[in-house]
Amino acid sequence: MKRIKAACICQTLHFQLKEDQPRSYAARMVQEEVKRYKESLDASRTRYRIEEETTQPDGSVIIRIIKQYNQSPVGDYLEPKQ
Repeated sequence: MKRIKAACICQTLHFQLKEDQPRSYAARMVQEEVKRYKESLDASRTRYRIEEETTQPDGSVIIRIIKQYNQSPVGDYLEPKQ
């Protein structure tokens, strides 16, 4: 029998601007969307570590994140890098 000892998922998320909105408004909406995404992870008690968060010249945001997969144990995946 096999059991999952630890599991995480690595994602690169691109929060893009809506094209039908003025640029400054769309960039502000992207920042709010990123904030809501992080709050939803916290609210669901999903363990995660943001590896990199980069705001692009157009105002969009790219996030590289490692997060808990379902409710599986995370082992040492989320330990700080040395």
